[in-house]
Amino acid sequence: MSRDQSPPDGIDTGTPHVGRVYDYVLGGKNNYAADREYADRIVAQMPDYPVLARANRSFLSRAVAFMAEAGVRQFLDLGAGIPTSPNVHEVARETHPDARVVYVDNDPVVSVHNDVLLATDRLLVSIRADLGRPQDVLEHPDLLRLIDFDEPVGVLLLSVLQLFPGETPREVVGPFLGRMAKGSLLAITHPSAEGDQEAVGRARAALAGGPVTVTLRRHAEILPFFGGLDLVEPGLVDVTTWRPRMPGRPTNMIVLGGVARKGVARKPA
Repeated sequence: MSRDQSPPDGIDTGTPHVGRVYDYVLGGKNNYAADREYADRIVAQMPDYPVLARANRSFLSRAVAFMAEAGVRQFLDLGAGIPTSPNVHEVARETHPDARVVYVDNDPVVSVHNDVLLATDRLLVSIRADLGRPQDVLEHPDLLRLIDFDEPVGVLLLSVLQLFPGETPREVVGPFLGRMAKGSLLAITHPSAEGDQEAVGRARAALAGGPVTVTLRRHAEILPFFGGLDLVEPGLVDVTTWRPRMPGRPTNMIVLGGVARKGVARKPA
């Protein structure tokens, strides 16, 4: 879809859409005037936003490459968003040309884009489902066609858990953790309430009243979302410092990210 061409039926282009706003700040073309205007207002108050978005996307590439190099051949991208290259399957297939990927999002806009992208590849599928109902995702026939939970799987929850309030992220992640086989890997990124507090305050003000509610959390609040899995080095850190290919520039706002491995169950202390 090129910029501002006629949208698919039923798509509201007059209201900012979180996926299209993210696409715009990443330099994509799958967005409309309302998205760009809203994004520009956010950037005016959060100058770090485009840098943070790119840093989060770069983390995705490094995390998926790490998983693939660890032997993972099947991936579950939860809250996938509008496709942005390189996508999960493109990175994974640099190591495993037969890698299988299921993209999950509850948004019809995302479904339209993913359906076009994935239509000709039998090892890729896009599912429209609500992460607030994880069992619906896990029991979806298209997911079960591609994902074998008896084998290691790479599960990604990148910049999505902040869209759930309170302790709900644990309820989202828990059922997936329960199905993941030993050797599986889980990647999470989440915008942090730490960093420069003046910048954090401006971010909260900028995001208030937007198309979605965003919860910024501290390191100690995000860590439990990994469900006790073993974090690989360097742990839950600023995404720019997680196994970087080159140093990123410092930012006032922080996105935290990490990858954890499911191993042998630990005995109670």
